[in-house]
Amino acid sequence: MRNRLSGWATGLALAASVAACPAVQAQPPLDGALTIVVGYPPGGSSDRVARLVADRLKERIGAPVVVENKTGAGGRIAAQGLHAAGAAQNVLMLANPAVMVVAPLVYDKPGYDAQRDFKPVSLVSRYKFALAVAADSKVRDVAGLRQVLRDDPRLFSVGVPATGSLPHFFALMLGRAINQEPEIVGYRGSAPLISELIGGVLPQAIDTLDTLLPQHRAGKIRILATSGQTRDPDLPDVPTFREAGVDLAADGWNAFFAPAAMPADKAERLGRDIAAVLDEPALREAVRAAYLEPVSADAARSAEALDAYRKQWEPVVRASGFTATQ
Repeated sequence: MRNRLSGWATGLALAASVAACPAVQAQPPLDGALTIVVGYPPGGSSDRVARLVADRLKERIGAPVVVENKTGAGGRIAAQGLHAAGAAQNVLMLANPAVMVVAPLVYDKPGYDAQRDFKPVSLVSRYKFALAVAADSKVRDVAGLRQVLRDDPRLFSVGVPATGSLPHFFALMLGRAINQEPEIVGYRGSAPLISELIGGVLPQAIDTLDTLLPQHRAGKIRILATSGQTRDPDLPDVPTFREAGVDLAADGWNAFFAPAAMPADKAERLGRDIAAVLDEPALREAVRAAYLEPVSADAARSAEALDAYRKQWEPVVRASGFTATQ
């Protein structure tokens, strides 16, 4: 049985196997070391993806690649630092929708303009959301949950890892899709959320699939549905929301961004290089071992995809009326 730790170890082993292969470098080395800034602590999904890519990218660009964890304010500190970077700095940031879509909408002064101050360089991974209950819950599936809520709508209390997070807004999407108003219960991270779900304090929870999947595998919780267009290969017996009769699909992403000051040719070159390493089968498997979906996309295709994601999430965030303090 694979848990998150063993999956991450597998990812490192796979990354090491591709690192042993000779680099394919059809262009001059980058003009100096590259820094990848991550706005979250080491060990999280964003940090794991950044380090997997960095390990392969250094050979591709012919220069050192350093991952720097610049934590604070839910990733906004890292974004503010990237915004201030000059044209001569070789620096990228790995960010997600919480930083690039949600924060600019819910904070009066986030400290950056997500569309003006940064250039999309390359999408690298996508992740799904999942709805879960405790393993001993009487609710066995989404149909059962809907019946419970028809009998007593007050039971639609949904835990999320943080108020203002993507799982929070996905819970609102779910409520709209099933014509029920959820009570959102925000926690300070996934650990206390899962602990109270397992203990029966919380009737249901929504979090990212990579967070919930190890607990489901261990038999501590039961995932009722996932948010993808198709079933997750790690959960062939768990339906998507659409398969469960709820017209709902959404996902999140991790992507590299450059400061607006970076020359266009350099940002585009880095986008091509990152897309190339994400095409390597062993690296793709390493990303999958972290329960994420690898994506290979250059700067132009990444910009198109990120625009589509923004159009999906922005109306939900705005309609919620949610605001946050600095």
